[in-house]
Amino acid sequence: MTSRAQTISDIARLAGVSKSTVSRALNDSPLIGQETKGRIQAIAEEHHFELNEPARRLSRQQSNVAGLIMFGKTPGGYSPDLFMLELMGGIAGGLHEQGYELLMVMPSEEDSDFARRYLASGRADGFIVLSPSCTPERLQQLVESGAPFVVWGRHAGGTQFSSVTGDNIGGGRVATEYLLETGRRRIAFVGGPEWAPEIQDRRRGYEQALAAAGVGIDDALIVHTPWVDAERNAAVAVAQLLDEGEIDAVVTNSDRYAIGAIDAVRSRRLSVPEHVAVVGYDDVAIAAFASPPLTTIRQDGALAGRLLARTLVQQLQTGAVTDVVMPAELVVRESA
Repeated sequence: MTSRAQTISDIARLAGVSKSTVSRALNDSPLIGQETKGRIQAIAEEHHFELNEPARRLSRQQSNVAGLIMFGKTPGGYSPDLFMLELMGGIAGGLHEQGYELLMVMPSEEDSDFARRYLASGRADGFIVLSPSCTPERLQQLVESGAPFVVWGRHAGGTQFSSVTGDNIGGGRVATEYLLETGRRRIAFVGGPEWAPEIQDRRRGYEQALAAAGVGIDDALIVHTPWVDAERNAAVAVAQLLDEGEIDAVVTNSDRYAIGAIDAVRSRRLSVPEHVAVVGYDDVAIAAFASPPLTTIRQDGALAGRLLARTLVQQLQTGAVTDVVMPAELVVRESA
């Protein structure tokens, strides 16, 4: 029965070479000749030797780990919704396909140097950032740290970092155009916090559609609310809009906001979509089973997650900084 070699030293002794030569050969280094490399690898296989994976990563100065950054405290707070959970599932799967592992990173509000520490300690090679939890100040800190990273939901449009995002301007525009085509004219916009770039873009698309149709933009019909308690905040905002004047449609920032908006309409003894049409955003799994089923802008969270993973790994391997924009797709159901 062939014995099991326990250490690199054992393989070095059997092969009559140095430990560094064994390490290079088992890591398939081009610095070692093919004949020597093949002989060492054959000895390792014969003696059932498996190179310790953490040690191999350390020798290559890489961890094969990507940090998923979610900041714990932002203006108005933040909590993951179904779309973000779908996105995170896609990220984990996409990283696994490429031989990477996922590490959750939730730095405190005061911690501005976490990225450098994770890179220096070898705990992560780069980062994926979920933009709903990333203020402009936090983003600038990451840029200044020199860390490789990719951001979801924010079009970078430059060379400082990579991004994957949906066509937020197009999504806001398509949703509003559809409502205009169905005869709606008093269309409200209920979105997340005004500082968030994707909300700014969706609002921009909403305003573009109104302007193109010759419908005036009424700032009184535009409401921004925090991420936290999205359904309740949307319900309060839409109820107030209904109390203050007539609206016949609502474009919302997410399917959660849309569900809150529908609740507000019904609380005023009105019906959806007969009196007020409602359009959501994301097309999460439950959107088709809402009451009524949601008309919404589809974003494929799982696909977006895989694209984030691939974009980061590509940047780590080649240094390429890229921007990926996913198209906006209107899904028509019964809420509009």
